[in-house]
Amino acid sequence: MIEPTDDLLQPVPFRAHVMQIEPQWIDYNGHLNMAYYNVLFDRAIDDLWLKIGIGPEYMRARNNSTFTAECHVRYVREIHLGDPAQVSILVVAADDKRIHTFKELRHATEGWLSATSENMTLHMDMTARKVAPFPPDISARVQALANAHRSVDRPEGIGRSIGMPSKK
Repeated sequence: MIEPTDDLLQPVPFRAHVMQIEPQWIDYNGHLNMAYYNVLFDRAIDDLWLKIGIGPEYMRARNNSTFTAECHVRYVREIHLGDPAQVSILVVAADDKRIHTFKELRHATEGWLSATSENMTLHMDMTARKVAPFPPDISARVQALANAHRSVDRPEGIGRSIGMPSKK
């Protein structure tokens, strides 16, 4: 969980553990199938949620959890079997019920960008299965992280929408 001196509260995106591309994730085009980019992003957010204190134990102990309400993935460069992958997560904003994140999937040793994922996550009361405010202790952690990330330069792509290129 986040402590006042935690590295998590530094003004840099959170970096998840390095992950390996699994052989069964490679599609007939010879690269990572689009569905598995979301698996990598999801595993990374699980790393962050554990640090904040909203992982599986939070669900069991407090009957609260998080759901993704919206997701926008951009595929920038192919990643292949054997490539180590690492996701960085920027908390763009947060309020009493939501966390807006922007994730970048990069080659873990060469640093090039493979994909991004922008997400809106909702805090859920699992008994009512409705959106609910974070408890005060969790809200304080989420806000501390959002405040730490406020000074981070915003990566290209935040807030992008899908559309055909304009004709000039």
